[in-house]
Amino acid sequence: MATTKPGERKHQILQTLAAMLEQPKGEKITTAALAGRLEVSEAALYRHFASKAQMFEGLIEFIESSVFGLINQIAEQQENGLSQVQAMTGMLLNFAERNPGMTRVMIGDALVNEDERLQQRMNQFVERVELALKQSLRIAVTQGEAKESEVAARANMIASLVMGRWHRFAKSGFRQNPSENAQAQIALLLV
Repeated sequence: MATTKPGERKHQILQTLAAMLEQPKGEKITTAALAGRLEVSEAALYRHFASKAQMFEGLIEFIESSVFGLINQIAEQQENGLSQVQAMTGMLLNFAERNPGMTRVMIGDALVNEDERLQQRMNQFVERVELALKQSLRIAVTQGEAKESEVAARANMIASLVMGRWHRFAKSGFRQNPSENAQAQIALLLV
């Protein structure tokens, strides 16, 4: 049997967990089922992660670093505030589309019956996304394309649209693509 490099097995565990979360039925994932899928013992899982909650934290860290890294890129590349909002919203919807298992984590489905702090962390993630939208909308205010009095409401509506589309995607068994016709709806929220 070939040996794996340090960190490779940990990455493999997280990839397998994410793949298991892509199953539309969304059954509760146990460490026994995860170990079975990887063809290792549960003890082997616990050599890399102290708990199943820590495995989910690994997925959340991937989501956070990916999404906020892309948000920062958009903010650097786009000078126009409204263009930033459109690009961020599109990216959030496309991220879900490309990562169905992660979508179940982002909406909290996969975190039911897990450690409460995981759901709190995803709530903070959504708050940070909304804050990024507000920052871009404030840029649009300075550019004369938005009203200061509407920044918070618009950011909240856009974040709610994104979360609603994530939910619909997950609840449809990943058949209802979150980005489908989204740009037209986003444009209506930015008028």
